[in-house]
Amino acid sequence: MDDKILHTLEYRKILNKLVQYTQTPMGEAMAETLRPSGDFEAVKLLLQATDEGATVDRLKGIPSFGGITDIKSALKRAFIGGMLGTHELLAVGNTIGGGRRVKRFLAAMHEEEQIPMLFDLSDLISEQKPVEDAIRSAIDENADVLDSASPELSAIRRELRNGETRIREKLDSMIRSSSVAKMLQDQLVTIRGDRFVIPVKAEYRSHFGGIVHDQSGSGATLFIEPESIVAMNNKLRETRLREEREIEIILRKLTALVGEIAEETAYDVDILGQLDFIFAKARLAREMKASRPRMNDRGYLKLRKGRHPLIPAESVVPLDAELGNQYSSIIVTGPNTGGKTVTLKTIGLLSLMSMSGLFIPAEEGSQMCVFDGIFADIGDEQSIEQSLSTFSSHMTNIISILKRMTTKSLVLLDEVGAGTDPAEGSALAIAILEHIHRTGCRMVATTHYSELKAYAYERNGVINASMEFDVQSLRPTYRLLIGVPGRSNAFAIAERLGLPEAILEHARGEVKEEDLRVEHMIASLEENRLGAENERERAEMLRREAEELRGRQRQELEKLENQRDKWLDKAEKEAAAIVDKARKEAEQIIGDLRRLALEEGASVKEHKLIEARRRLDEAQPSPRKKEPARSTKNKPARQIGPGDEVAVNSLNQKGHVVELSGSKEAVVQLGIMKMKVRLDDLELLSSAKPSAPQPLRQATTLKRTRDENTRSELDLRGANLEEALIDTDRFIDEAFLGNLGQIYIIHGKGTGVLRSGIQEYLRKHKHVKSYRLGNYNEGGAGVTVAELK
Repeated sequence: MDDKILHTLEYRKILNKLVQYTQTPMGEAMAETLRPSGDFEAVKLLLQATDEGATVDRLKGIPSFGGITDIKSALKRAFIGGMLGTHELLAVGNTIGGGRRVKRFLAAMHEEEQIPMLFDLSDLISEQKPVEDAIRSAIDENADVLDSASPELSAIRRELRNGETRIREKLDSMIRSSSVAKMLQDQLVTIRGDRFVIPVKAEYRSHFGGIVHDQSGSGATLFIEPESIVAMNNKLRETRLREEREIEIILRKLTALVGEIAEETAYDVDILGQLDFIFAKARLAREMKASRPRMNDRGYLKLRKGRHPLIPAESVVPLDAELGNQYSSIIVTGPNTGGKTVTLKTIGLLSLMSMSGLFIPAEEGSQMCVFDGIFADIGDEQSIEQSLSTFSSHMTNIISILKRMTTKSLVLLDEVGAGTDPAEGSALAIAILEHIHRTGCRMVATTHYSELKAYAYERNGVINASMEFDVQSLRPTYRLLIGVPGRSNAFAIAERLGLPEAILEHARGEVKEEDLRVEHMIASLEENRLGAENERERAEMLRREAEELRGRQRQELEKLENQRDKWLDKAEKEAAAIVDKARKEAEQIIGDLRRLALEEGASVKEHKLIEARRRLDEAQPSPRKKEPARSTKNKPARQIGPGDEVAVNSLNQKGHVVELSGSKEAVVQLGIMKMKVRLDDLELLSSAKPSAPQPLRQATTLKRTRDENTRSELDLRGANLEEALIDTDRFIDEAFLGNLGQIYIIHGKGTGVLRSGIQEYLRKHKHVKSYRLGNYNEGGAGVTVAELK
């Protein structure tokens, strides 16, 4: 793309905004060198990356690239055998660590929301944690080598500290001496050239031995190293040289480690720069309230509420424009300062942004095209140095455009044919526009010439447009009106400003009749457009009212649903209370049966069983009446017969039908008991097989004697705790009536929840004497053995 076009359309200002959102030097460099692409597939990938970056920014915020710098020069020097300094090594360690954090952030984000491009890109980052750990263990955050970098360095620095302490103690004792103190300018110890000295008055130089290292600006003070500490300073200097050699050894070792990973890390730096650049585009999109455009390569452009990104949001007027479908050229007419040039720049700049992988400030659903070139002749480029007039400069640009444009180009022309005689200028403008239109490229042109309005009417694929002007306020509205040519509004403006009617009438008489017809036609179109606008606004108002009404209806429906939920909750609580009451009554009846069995010893009389059955029926809650359409449990009596497996709804028990008792009741075998149950309280589970009818047993008495068929084991594996407790209660009752002394409850090991719940239940059961875990040969911790009373 021509740099001159980028400058004309102010593309560089967008890049300057983009640079502000980068966090790394690599990302900044990519933002500064961003250029539009004419490759359709490449543009789609760029926009996809920006879209994923915007998704991350919306959900989690962008990752931090803190500490990540451009270390490629340091990596190259390490690779060829040079030695890196502490600051360079620290930068390498920080960049490796920052890359690892970014990689893990995007990996975690990918698990929540699919971001395949960013995830695949970050997954290429190599994690060089051993090198990072080696650097951090030797160099602190201030780029100083740590004592712990090596045992030798630790010993040397310990020796340094001891030597400095001895020298200071020696000098402190000297300056406190009364004989020496009178010769000192200040009683303090200082350092000159890595050697400890004291400030001595110049007049006492002959009385004070030692080496002079420096003097004050006035010459009144000499900084002298006393003779008694020269040897100590020399030794300290030797120790410092050993320290420097040891630090150099440490740095060379670290540099060698960096050199081994230089190529991979340099590639990681490039990837981190790309990620930073992508997230900068996402941040720019959020700042501009931009959206992702749908791209095509067929020359179709549709802007919905497009805004120029460099105009403040509170003053910009959104632009609706369509190009490349029914018409490939738009001729925009209208007065100056009406917004024609801004319209051209908006279309051109948003096209450049979308081709660069940037979101555009427009509503969702906007479509942009990938052009092989965008050409513009906008503004007055008159040059005194080149002796070019306004017309000449425009012609120079247009000639250059005509030479380079193709069928896949976008051409933007501002005030085509201006700057010369109106008759010749309009004729030349028509000829230029006709040539460009025949080429087949996309074109938007602005003009003052009324002749071009007729040209647009006479050509297929060309349409008139204008910038709306409010005659009442004498101000432009900056709205682009497609299909309506612009009016000069000169007479209307003059009349509003108070020009005498006689002059206006004379002026109208000078206008050609065909021009008047055109003006009348435009006025009629304008009137029809305003009528259509009013109808649209009215329709929009009705739509909003309908939306509000629908919203209120939705609220009423939600209110009713909430009330229904409250009613259902209340009904469920009442039902739970009824069931709880019935359960307590049933427990009491079962207890009475057990007590009768104990008192009677061998058997319970039939009349006592009937009495207990009657009490159980009375404790059963009356079920709510249900609508026939929603009833799923009540079955016709003819579907149940002897041998069928059924569920007794009121008792929540399963059993088998022994025989039918009349037309409304059936005798049902429930474990060791038989009961008469109403047919409408039964639910058929499975029918008896004709070939093997289930044998029916007579059981009219309950005997507390040992039954060979009574189970001594209960397997609860796979059941939840609630089901297990119900089965355990029934099993204990059967074992108790069967006169069993010991039972085995198999619950498995698992998480221990089932075992704990069963044992807690056994601890409170009145028929359980004691319980324990099974022995090794009994199943161990997967079995609980209970002793019955």
